[in-house]
Amino acid sequence: MAAHRKPRQRSLGGRSARTAFTLALAGAATATAFDGTGQAEPNLTPAQVKAKVAKLYQEAEQATEKYNGAREKATAAEGRLRTLQDEAARKEEKLDTAREALGSMAAAQYREGGLDPAVQLALSDDPDRYLDGAAFAERAGDRQSAAVSRVRGQLREIERLRGAARVELTSLKARQAELRTYKRTVTGKLEAARRLLSRLTAPERSAIGEAAGGGGTDARTSRASRASTDGRDGLPAPGSATAEAPNSRAAQAVAYAYSKLGSPYVWGATGPDAFDCSGLILASYRSAGVSLPRTTYAQIGAGQRVSRSELLPGDLVFFYSGISHVGLYIGDGRMIHAPNPSAPVRVAPIDEMPFAGATRVV
Repeated sequence: MAAHRKPRQRSLGGRSARTAFTLALAGAATATAFDGTGQAEPNLTPAQVKAKVAKLYQEAEQATEKYNGAREKATAAEGRLRTLQDEAARKEEKLDTAREALGSMAAAQYREGGLDPAVQLALSDDPDRYLDGAAFAERAGDRQSAAVSRVRGQLREIERLRGAARVELTSLKARQAELRTYKRTVTGKLEAARRLLSRLTAPERSAIGEAAGGGGTDARTSRASRASTDGRDGLPAPGSATAEAPNSRAAQAVAYAYSKLGSPYVWGATGPDAFDCSGLILASYRSAGVSLPRTTYAQIGAGQRVSRSELLPGDLVFFYSGISHVGLYIGDGRMIHAPNPSAPVRVAPIDEMPFAGATRVV
């Protein structure tokens, strides 16, 4: 009869309940970890949010400058690849022409072909005329040998060009992979900043100097992210800054930067309507006929280094140990710069960030 007894049901108050509760906790912890928000981040004060957002913006700007450098290299690789492909195409056209000429020679020989020259001489009714023709044929043979040699040389040159094009294509693909990596980094940092700022009320964002919706993840949201002021309030006319510039080109660069106050920050942009930090510098001096490198870490080496005490309007001022930010000095300890996606191009004191060096480009 014991075999027919019902199995005893375990109470949920025992080990099974404890196990289920443990699994539920583990599941909740896993969900929080994958969500990336949940309760992982404690409630932050506005000041703590400001510090975290500033750090994210700095990291995004470092990635932006690397993106700009990789894009510059990709553009150069594309240009070299097109040049090689065009040159190879031109040489292939010449090769086709040479092959046609060589084929015509071979066809003529085949039609005339046949007999051994000694037999042809023995059977000829006019040995003198035959000998003259044989000399011409020998010269024609020399020309054919030269034509064959040219074709072989052209084939080698085309293969060299194709090999160089393959190298450039590999380089281009590597730069494109870098672009994708840096783009993911930039957009990830900016999105994290946006999420942090979204926790604050509008008055709290205003109190810490951040615009609502700052840190947009793409060019469209970044273009929409303007501060409440356009960066011009309370500023003197640019005449005082341009008058103190060391030369007319520096003065023109300063005037251009003044004209762009209030323009939105867009990472990777070089104007005319939006800029990142190095893009604003590039465009300002481009307006004065001066060509500068694209990135901050290249721009710092583009002119004569000057000390902080020697600064004049038009000098480039750089910040952070990685040289990841740049502004255009306008005098009186101030600069015009493109700060980050939460603020437009504006005037700021140069001591608001860690000063790394300065360059006078003209």
